Amino acid sequence: MTITLTLILVAVNIIVSFYAFGKPIVLNRLMMNPWNIKRKNQYERFITSGFIHQDHMHLIFNMFSLYFLGSAIEHDFIVLFGAKGYFYYFLLYMLAIIASDLPTYFKNQNNPSYNSLGASGGVAAVVFAFIILEPVQYLCIFIGLCMPGFIFGSIYLIYSYFQGKRANDNINHDAHIYGSLFGLVFCVIVYPACIPHFFNEVNQWLASIL
Repeated sequence: MTITLTLILVAVNIIVSFYAFGKPIVLNRLMMNPWNIKRKNQYERFITSGFIHQDHMHLIFNMFSLYFLGSAIEHDFIVLFGAKGYFYYFLLYMLAIIASDLPTYFKNQNNPSYNSLGASGGVAAVVFAFIILEPVQYLCIFIGLCMPGFIFGSIYLIYSYFQGKRANDNINHDAHIYGSLFGLVFCVIVYPACIPHFFNEVNQWLASIL
C-alpha cells in the first residue's frame, strides 16, 4: 500500500483519538475550550481538538470520509498543481481545522463550560473541495442512499445547522458549516477555474435528467 498524505492524516487521527479515549484528563486538555485559549493562551487547542473524537463511531465516520474523499482530493490537487498539490492539500486540511473553530471561539470565549472536539472542520473542507471539483460525482449518506455531490452538500449544511442549534453533545456542528465554507473558498482561491467548472458540470447533469 502506498503511503499517502491522506493515510498519514487518518493514522494520526486514529492514534491520538485512541490515546485520549477513556482518559478524561487528556481529552479535556486537548479539547476546544475557548475560555482556556483566551485566559491561558492555550492556542494549541485549535489544532489538538481536531485530532480527537467523541467516541468510536464519531471517529469512524470522520475517517471513512477523510480516507475516500481525501484520497480523491489529494489526487486532484496533484493533477492540478503537481508537487505543490501535497502542500495545498495539507494546507487545506490544517487551516480548515483552525478556521472552522474561530467563530466558535469568539462566540464562547467567556463560557468556561463550552467544549468541542473532532476532525469535522477539516473533513468538511475536504468534502466540499471534492464537491466543487467533482459536483456530480455521487456521495452516499447511508448505504444505498446516494446522490450527486452538490445535492449531498446542501443536505449536509442543513443538517449541520439544525444539529448546531440543538448543541446537545461535544461535537462542534457549527464547525461543519464553517469548514465546508472554508473548503469552497480555499478551492476558489487556489483554482479559480473551479467556479465555471462547477456550474458547467451541474448544468450538464440537470440537462441530462430533464
